[in-house]
Amino acid sequence: MAKKPKTATREESEDNEADAPADAAQALKRKVPLKKIAIAAAALVVLGGGATGGYLMLSGGKEKSGAPVVQAKPAAFIDVPEVLVNLSNTGSERTQYLKVKVVLEVPDAALTPQIETTMPRVMDAFQTYLRELRPTDLDGSAGLYRLKEELTRRVNAAIAPSRINAVLFKEIVVQ
Repeated sequence: MAKKPKTATREESEDNEADAPADAAQALKRKVPLKKIAIAAAALVVLGGGATGGYLMLSGGKEKSGAPVVQAKPAAFIDVPEVLVNLSNTGSERTQYLKVKVVLEVPDAALTPQIETTMPRVMDAFQTYLRELRPTDLDGSAGLYRLKEELTRRVNAAIAPSRINAVLFKEIVVQ
């Protein structure tokens, strides 16, 4: 005689349904490899670090604890008399001239009288330097930047121990 397949009783089917979620969790554990979990954790760490860095950069890295805000003093400007020099000749027959109008940017207006008293020394430094320039020294924005930096250095040497922030061009003409 052949045995009839045993039909599940109500109690056995309830036990199988209760085991189904546990089996699904184990199957999920087997499907998600450890490598993916590590990548997700690393991504969270990077995003958290980026968010923290962005917050600190935008907030200035300081707590807003009512610290006094320091106001920057407005810069003062001193006009320098116009300078007209002939440029160094490089063998060409034609003489070229350089006309420059500049302004000195001073960090504090209190330095203005002191710098104005040393203006003859500043003008001498300008004249001797500009007279040695060749027309090719002034080509392009890089040439003008080098000229500005060199004039700033020479003015600071002439008015030492005081210092200026920058030499600003009002007009430059090469003829």
